[in-house]
Amino acid sequence: MKTSLFDYRLPPGLIAQRPLVKRDASRMLVLDRKTGRVEHSWVRDLPKWLLPNDLMVVNQTKVFPARLFATKPETGAKLEVFLLRPVIEKADEEWEALISPAKRIKGSCVLQMEPKGEVAILESLGEGHFLVRINRVGKVRKFLEQHGHMPLPPYIKRKDDSKDRARYQTLFAKKEGSVAAPTAGLHFTKSLLADLKRKGIKLTAVTLHVGLGTFLPVSSDDIEEHVMHPERLEVPPAVVSSISSARKKNGRIVAIGTTVVRALESSVQGDGTLKAGVDETRIFIHPGYSFKAVDVLFTNFHQPQSTLLMLVSAFAGRERVLAAYDEAMRAGYRFLSYGDAMLIL
Repeated sequence: MKTSLFDYRLPPGLIAQRPLVKRDASRMLVLDRKTGRVEHSWVRDLPKWLLPNDLMVVNQTKVFPARLFATKPETGAKLEVFLLRPVIEKADEEWEALISPAKRIKGSCVLQMEPKGEVAILESLGEGHFLVRINRVGKVRKFLEQHGHMPLPPYIKRKDDSKDRARYQTLFAKKEGSVAAPTAGLHFTKSLLADLKRKGIKLTAVTLHVGLGTFLPVSSDDIEEHVMHPERLEVPPAVVSSISSARKKNGRIVAIGTTVVRALESSVQGDGTLKAGVDETRIFIHPGYSFKAVDVLFTNFHQPQSTLLMLVSAFAGRERVLAAYDEAMRAGYRFLSYGDAMLIL
């Protein structure tokens, strides 16, 4: 299937540059994936669209301030160091990182970080990725909390500020490890969760640490040639139990975001049941995929030619999704990470 089939023209003015003051004040386009019918609503009205005994599954990953700035001492060139993940989980010094502009890195060298410390380039991993070691900062994670910048996506054309520390983080964030927010979860507030609970809708949480690869456009002409970057996930036994219980009560499994879809679908066993545990996934969901774990999807609007748009198209049909996107653009919806939401029933 051609990547170009998932292209659409997104006016830059519709890309949300800042979040709304109130998380659940976003608009919500509701799409019936069986009929293609579209209705316009609000995130705060989500309870009216769900049913008692439905089970919402959220992603409890936490974004860490992964972006650092450095200088090449020999030339004074300014570089950005984007930490992706530690080489050894929970280790502190050696990381896989994206450095830009990568062309300024020739072999092994040491960069001076701002405001202190060093980034030693150990090895090139290709395509702008490097193995690096962070020196002279003490505990790296403590240094990141003090001096790192929140990794806002490149389509947000401004510097991160102090408000992003809280706003680019979901209410569910507990386990640090993501370099991008699971953006569907950004819409939830305590009052909305209370309304959902009163409706009889249950809540459970998985963890999928979002890597940079999830949000990158597909560069190959044929989507079958695209390879996903690995991402760590955890599906606790309590999630498996909650899903089984919901199914017995004819409740629907409502995935809050594409990361939850990927975590659950990656954990389905041959007999259709879910497997609890910690793993890595490279699952690439695109049209032709048969969903086994998810019935309803709450998500944001995604970039043209992205794997996320392909996942949503697999869930609701490419033509219906693109028609819904056209309707959202005509209605002035706000797109991408800090934008409005879409509920697919």
